[in-house]
Amino acid sequence: MAVLVTKWFGVFLADEKSNRVIAYRLMPKDAEACAEKLAEVQRGGILPEERELAQGRQRLSVGDRRQAELGRPMLYDSSYIVPEDYGFGGDFMHEVMLDLGRLRTSEPMARDKNLVQAIRSLDDLIEVSNLMSERLHEWYGMHFPELADIAKDDRYAELISRFGDREGVVEELGLDIESMGADFEPDDMRAVQGLASGLAEIYRERKETEDYINAVVADVCPNMCAVIGGPLSARLISLAGGLERLASLPSSTVQLLGAEKAMFRHLRSGKLPPKHGVIFQYPDLRKAPYWQRGNIARALAGKVLIAAKIDEYGGEFAGDRLNSELKKRIAEIKKKYPDPPKKKPRQDGGRPNHKGKGHSKGKGKRRP
Repeated sequence: MAVLVTKWFGVFLADEKSNRVIAYRLMPKDAEACAEKLAEVQRGGILPEERELAQGRQRLSVGDRRQAELGRPMLYDSSYIVPEDYGFGGDFMHEVMLDLGRLRTSEPMARDKNLVQAIRSLDDLIEVSNLMSERLHEWYGMHFPELADIAKDDRYAELISRFGDREGVVEELGLDIESMGADFEPDDMRAVQGLASGLAEIYRERKETEDYINAVVADVCPNMCAVIGGPLSARLISLAGGLERLASLPSSTVQLLGAEKAMFRHLRSGKLPPKHGVIFQYPDLRKAPYWQRGNIARALAGKVLIAAKIDEYGGEFAGDRLNSELKKRIAEIKKKYPDPPKKKPRQDGGRPNHKGKGHSKGKGKRRP
């Protein structure tokens, strides 16, 4: 049986039993042209040379899953095909690889890759804003502690940044309130306002990043958005490292994305395994009683994976249908498992184990 093998210096048709090259087509001796061929291979395309050698062969095996449309993929050791036998040396390979690297890095970036970076940027902004907000509340709370009950988050930072003294804040809000806080010196107040101004700017950046993420998600993965919404779709894509990788994962892995620490803890110490990861943010899963969450999480992960595959590989929009099927499945789970499972009785009848503390070993003689 013939095996089709592609290497950086050419495409080869080899005999599986004798390890002999039957036919071959070499790559161009121009480094840039050779790099373009290899870039097409890395993108998952089929080279014209591969189609030419595979043409007319009924029983053909291929050494790469990328070539599956040409034949049956198999593991084949082609190490005996070396570049020096065909006039290709190490210096030329070095030149080709440099051109290949430049070519691939200059290619347009998929939008889901930008989405991954945007989600991580948003996480950083949330972490920084939480820390700064905690510091601002503690610092300005010595001057006007009552404001924390009146204004929240970005509004709190904006009021302090604009007015500083509690008199200006009270006037802006139209309140009649007597504060228990202490007075600040002008220099102290300017320092607090500087912190508040920086925090207000971070809140504005958070809002802009969230708007950008929602717009990209709606464009990149409309089916996932229809099933679980934009923010959760973006979070799953970020955890997976991209939409392409998410679409290639098994549903059990999608179900546990974001719960890696809990899974490692289970494997290390034998504690109960997690039932779900970040998909716990899905409202119907979060609100469900604990004994229904495992089944709901499995159903949700399955539909999310189908939606991700459709979005990645360009199928027709099916988000509304998937969402309807998911809602129906969740209703069936709730109907089938309305009550928590009953605890199984202990096999030993509940008697305590006396092999703990106070149990003496090796003392006395065993009765016959």
